[in-house]
Amino acid sequence: MPAPERPAPALFGFIGRSGAGKTTLILDVIAQLRGEGCVVSAIKRAHDGLDLDRPGKDSWRMREAGCREVIIAGDRRFALLHEYRDAPEPDPLDLARRLDSADVVLLEGFRSAPIPTIEVYRPSLGLPMLWPQHPSVIALATDGDADCPLPRLALADAAAVARFVRERLGLRPPAVRGPRAIQVRRRLR
Repeated sequence: MPAPERPAPALFGFIGRSGAGKTTLILDVIAQLRGEGCVVSAIKRAHDGLDLDRPGKDSWRMREAGCREVIIAGDRRFALLHEYRDAPEPDPLDLARRLDSADVVLLEGFRSAPIPTIEVYRPSLGLPMLWPQHPSVIALATDGDADCPLPRLALADAAAVARFVRERLGLRPPAVRGPRAIQVRRRLR
Protein backbone atom coordinates (compact mmCIF):
# COMPACT_ATOMS: atom_id res chain seq x y z
CA MET A 1 0.00 0.00 0.00
CA PRO A 2 1.90 3.09 -1.13
CA ALA A 3 1.54 5.86 1.43
CA PRO A 4 1.33 9.52 0.43
CA GLU A 5 4.59 11.41 0.86
CA ARG A 6 4.21 12.85 4.34
CA PRO A 7 6.69 13.18 7.15
CA ALA A 8 6.61 10.37 9.68
CA PRO A 9 4.79 11.44 12.85
CA ALA A 10 6.05 10.58 16.31
CA LEU A 11 4.75 7.11 17.19
CA PHE A 12 4.15 5.57 20.60
CA GLY A 13 2.62 2.17 21.30
CA PHE A 14 0.57 0.46 23.97
CA ILE A 15 0.28 -3.31 24.27
CA GLY A 16 -1.22 -5.64 26.85
CA ARG A 17 -3.48 -8.59 27.40
CA SER A 18 -7.19 -8.43 26.68
CA GLY A 19 -8.98 -6.78 29.58
CA ALA A 20 -5.87 -5.01 30.90
CA GLY A 21 -7.25 -1.54 30.19
CA LYS A 22 -5.24 -0.47 27.13
CA THR A 23 -8.03 1.43 25.45
CA THR A 24 -9.16 3.13 28.67
CA LEU A 25 -5.60 4.29 29.35
CA ILE A 26 -5.11 5.45 25.75
CA LEU A 27 -8.35 7.46 25.87
CA ASP A 28 -7.18 9.19 29.05
CA VAL A 29 -3.70 9.84 27.56
CA ILE A 30 -5.32 11.31 24.43
CA ALA A 31 -7.37 13.67 26.61
CA GLN A 32 -4.23 14.71 28.53
CA LEU A 33 -2.18 15.34 25.38
CA ARG A 34 -5.05 17.22 23.71
CA GLY A 35 -5.43 19.32 26.84
CA GLU A 36 -1.75 20.26 26.47
CA GLY A 37 -2.36 21.38 22.89
CA CYS A 38 -1.06 18.31 21.04
CA VAL A 39 -2.69 17.04 17.87
CA VAL A 40 -3.22 13.31 18.46
CA SER A 41 -4.19 10.49 16.12
CA ALA A 42 -4.49 6.77 16.84
CA ILE A 43 -4.19 3.44 15.07
CA LYS A 44 -5.73 0.35 16.64
CA ARG A 45 -4.70 -3.15 15.62
CA ALA A 46 -7.90 -5.13 15.20
CA HIS A 47 -8.28 -8.86 15.32
CA ASP A 48 -8.41 -10.78 12.05
CA GLY A 49 -11.58 -10.44 10.05
CA LEU A 50 -12.11 -6.71 10.59
CA ASP A 51 -14.72 -5.28 8.25
CA LEU A 52 -16.45 -1.96 8.84
CA ASP A 53 -18.66 -2.52 5.84
CA ARG A 54 -21.83 -4.62 5.56
CA PRO A 55 -22.61 -7.23 2.93
CA GLY A 56 -25.02 -5.89 0.33
CA LYS A 57 -24.19 -2.20 0.84
CA ASP A 58 -22.94 -0.37 -2.25
CA SER A 59 -19.45 0.16 -0.80
CA TRP A 60 -19.21 -3.56 0.02
CA ARG A 61 -20.32 -4.42 -3.51
CA MET A 62 -17.64 -2.08 -4.94
CA ARG A 63 -14.96 -3.88 -2.92
CA GLU A 64 -16.32 -7.27 -3.93
CA ALA A 65 -16.24 -6.16 -7.59
CA GLY A 66 -12.49 -5.54 -7.24
CA CYS A 67 -11.87 -2.00 -5.99
CA ARG A 68 -8.62 -1.77 -4.09
CA GLU A 69 -9.84 1.21 -2.08
CA VAL A 70 -13.29 2.58 -1.33
CA ILE A 71 -14.00 5.72 0.67
CA ILE A 72 -17.29 5.93 2.52
CA ALA A 73 -17.98 9.61 3.12
CA GLY A 74 -20.65 11.42 5.08
CA ASP A 75 -21.20 14.96 6.24
CA ARG A 76 -19.05 14.53 9.40
CA ARG A 77 -16.42 11.85 8.64
CA PHE A 78 -15.08 9.41 6.12
CA ALA A 79 -13.54 5.97 6.24
CA LEU A 80 -11.04 4.54 3.79
CA LEU A 81 -11.37 0.80 3.25
CA HIS A 82 -8.21 -0.62 1.69
CA GLU A 83 -8.02 -4.22 0.55
CA TYR A 84 -4.62 -5.86 1.08
CA ARG A 85 -5.59 -8.75 -1.18
CA ASP A 86 -2.36 -10.78 -1.38
CA ALA A 87 -0.10 -7.99 -0.09
CA PRO A 88 1.27 -8.21 3.45
CA GLU A 89 -0.26 -6.12 6.19
CA PRO A 90 1.47 -2.70 6.19
CA ASP A 91 3.67 -1.75 9.09
CA PRO A 92 2.45 0.91 11.52
CA LEU A 93 4.76 3.61 10.11
CA ASP A 94 3.23 3.17 6.64
CA LEU A 95 -0.23 3.43 8.17
CA ALA A 96 0.75 6.52 10.18
CA ARG A 97 2.03 8.25 7.05
CA ARG A 98 -1.49 7.98 5.61
CA LEU A 99 -2.88 10.11 8.45
CA ASP A 100 -3.16 13.88 8.41
CA SER A 101 -0.46 15.75 10.26
CA ALA A 102 -0.33 15.04 14.01
CA ASP A 103 2.14 15.66 16.81
CA VAL A 104 1.85 12.07 17.96
CA VAL A 105 0.15 8.88 16.80
CA LEU A 106 -0.73 6.40 19.54
CA LEU A 107 -0.83 2.77 18.48
CA GLU A 108 -2.73 0.04 20.29
CA GLY A 109 -1.96 -3.63 19.90
CA PHE A 110 1.02 -3.61 17.53
CA ARG A 111 3.20 -5.96 19.57
CA SER A 112 5.96 -6.32 16.97
CA ALA A 113 6.26 -2.64 16.03
CA PRO A 114 9.78 -1.25 16.61
CA ILE A 115 8.51 1.85 18.39
CA PRO A 116 8.66 2.89 22.04
CA THR A 117 5.85 1.02 23.79
CA ILE A 118 4.20 0.83 27.20
CA GLU A 119 2.83 -2.50 28.36
CA VAL A 120 -0.46 -2.20 30.24
CA TYR A 121 -0.36 -4.92 32.89
CA ARG A 122 -2.87 -6.02 35.51
CA PRO A 123 -1.52 -8.69 37.88
CA SER A 124 -5.13 -9.59 38.76
CA LEU A 125 -5.57 -11.16 35.30
CA GLY A 126 -3.08 -13.84 36.32
CA LEU A 127 -1.25 -13.74 32.98
CA PRO A 128 2.47 -13.25 32.37
CA MET A 129 3.89 -9.91 31.33
CA LEU A 130 4.66 -9.40 27.64
CA TRP A 131 7.76 -7.21 27.90
CA PRO A 132 10.31 -10.07 28.09
CA GLN A 133 9.33 -11.11 24.53
CA HIS A 134 8.90 -7.56 23.18
CA PRO A 135 12.07 -5.44 23.25
CA SER A 136 10.20 -2.28 22.24
CA VAL A 137 8.48 -2.15 25.64
CA ILE A 138 10.20 0.60 27.61
CA ALA A 139 7.82 0.94 30.59
CA LEU A 140 5.01 -0.80 32.42
CA ALA A 141 1.68 0.84 33.34
CA THR A 142 0.21 -1.26 36.13
CA ASP A 143 -2.26 -1.23 39.00
CA GLY A 144 -0.27 -3.61 41.18
CA ASP A 145 3.11 -5.05 42.02
CA ALA A 146 5.21 -6.30 39.14
CA ASP A 147 8.70 -7.78 39.11
CA CYS A 148 10.06 -5.77 36.22
CA PRO A 149 13.27 -3.77 35.70
CA LEU A 150 11.50 -1.23 33.47
CA PRO A 151 10.07 2.06 34.72
CA ARG A 152 6.64 1.56 36.26
CA LEU A 153 3.79 4.00 35.86
CA ALA A 154 0.51 3.99 37.76
CA LEU A 155 -2.23 2.77 35.46
CA ALA A 156 -4.66 5.26 37.02
CA ASP A 157 -2.33 8.25 36.49
CA ALA A 158 -2.93 9.23 32.85
CA ALA A 159 -1.17 12.56 33.37
CA ALA A 160 2.05 10.77 34.36
CA VAL A 161 1.73 8.36 31.42
CA ALA A 162 1.13 11.27 29.00
CA ARG A 163 4.15 13.09 30.45
CA PHE A 164 6.26 9.92 29.99
CA VAL A 165 5.13 9.65 26.34
CA ARG A 166 5.79 13.35 25.68
CA GLU A 167 9.23 13.24 27.31
CA ARG A 168 10.23 9.98 25.62
CA LEU A 169 9.30 11.39 22.21
CA GLY A 170 10.91 14.75 22.89
CA LEU A 171 7.65 16.64 22.44
CA ARG A 172 8.08 19.99 24.10
CA PRO A 173 5.18 21.66 25.90
CA PRO A 174 3.09 23.70 23.43
CA ALA A 175 4.22 27.04 24.86
CA VAL A 176 7.83 26.42 23.81
CA ARG A 177 7.60 24.11 20.83
CA GLY A 178 5.91 26.33 18.24
CA PRO A 179 3.65 24.97 15.53
CA ARG A 180 3.60 21.18 15.70
CA ALA A 181 6.54 19.02 16.67
CA ILE A 182 8.08 18.94 13.22
CA GLN A 183 11.58 18.49 14.57
CA VAL A 184 10.49 15.27 16.32
CA ARG A 185 8.91 13.81 13.19
CA ARG A 186 12.05 14.48 11.16
CA ARG A 187 14.23 12.88 13.82
CA LEU A 188 12.12 9.69 13.88
CA ARG A 189 12.17 9.04 10.11
